[in-house]
Amino acid sequence: MPLVKHGKITRDAFVHVDDAAEIPGDGPVLISAARLLADAGILSRRLGKLGVIWPNNRDVDELVPYLGRLAMVALVFPTFRDGRAYSQARLLRERHDYRGELRATGQVLRDQFVFMLRAGFDALEVKKDGDAEAFASTIKRYSVFYQPTGDGRATALHRRMQQRHSESASQ
Repeated sequence: MPLVKHGKITRDAFVHVDDAAEIPGDGPVLISAARLLADAGILSRRLGKLGVIWPNNRDVDELVPYLGRLAMVALVFPTFRDGRAYSQARLLRERHDYRGELRATGQVLRDQFVFMLRAGFDALEVKKDGDAEAFASTIKRYSVFYQPTGDGRATALHRRMQQRHSESASQ
């Protein structure tokens, strides 16, 4: 499955590990939420990067104690109509100050891509190569937004206020 990360099509470094499989001692691995919660002590001593697939029907507050150890959190869009992962992304970025990779998985559609970026996602798993190319080019399409969101970009209002401040300071 193609991965778009920071506007570029890239290879997924994380190895998906099934719940019944043994977890490799090193290297980046991606595990389920159930596995993380069941084996948290063992996983915290692993040398390699750790990522978790967090379903959209679980409270992100359960994830907070592990955020310092997680290099990646994959939030799931089970259908294109289910937007709970947007809320989870915003909570992780804005309330819990999570700075690791935030990945959208599942039904990741072209017309929702910009909204995913604005919610704080920086990586997207897509099903088609054509979608990956479209997503990679979309990130460069918009440079100014009106609404403040989880991706950290300054809004149009903030830019205007900064410009006015610097103009008044130079007078």
